[in-house]
Amino acid sequence: VPEYTSITVNTEGTGSLYGRQLNESPNPRALKLSAETTQSLFRLAGELGDFRSIPLASHRKVANMGLKTFIYRHDGKEYKAEFNYTQNKRAQQLLNQFEGIADVEEHIGRLEYSSRYDVLGLPSALTQVEIDLDNNNLVDPQLMVPILKKIAGDSQYLHIAQLRAADILRRIQNSRDSQKPGHHRH
Repeated sequence: VPEYTSITVNTEGTGSLYGRQLNESPNPRALKLSAETTQSLFRLAGELGDFRSIPLASHRKVANMGLKTFIYRHDGKEYKAEFNYTQNKRAQQLLNQFEGIADVEEHIGRLEYSSRYDVLGLPSALTQVEIDLDNNNLVDPQLMVPILKKIAGDSQYLHIAQLRAADILRRIQNSRDSQKPGHHRH
């Protein structure tokens, strides 16, 4: 869930994401990835030959894990690689990055929904964010900063939700600061 997810990103990190059930119409959300994530995505795609002729599909018998498609468009040309499962480490890394971006966007959607329609569900939604942060499952978690600031700073939300949102914000901002050049973690 969702049945279909599409992430599009250009070399500046600007793009869109949408996840939907197959019987729903697309409703893309704009996204702006960090320079580090954007460079990593395009570096991995480059190492995979921009999907020109690299076979990514594993021919091992595995369960249907859902069709994945990488597409690279440049100068009016399009290159595509499709697979259910791959053993190619770079393709797995690229897939993990895209899944981490999708997870962040899913959290944003859940937090926005809860903040509007299910205020009592906010603490639970924030706990899920904390779990994914603890497990390093999220790519560019700073995309959640606007909704987290809204929750942390608005007294209409449960105090526990405000505290959790503020704590997550601190964690995201501290990890971003520790990744800047010249800053070392101790």
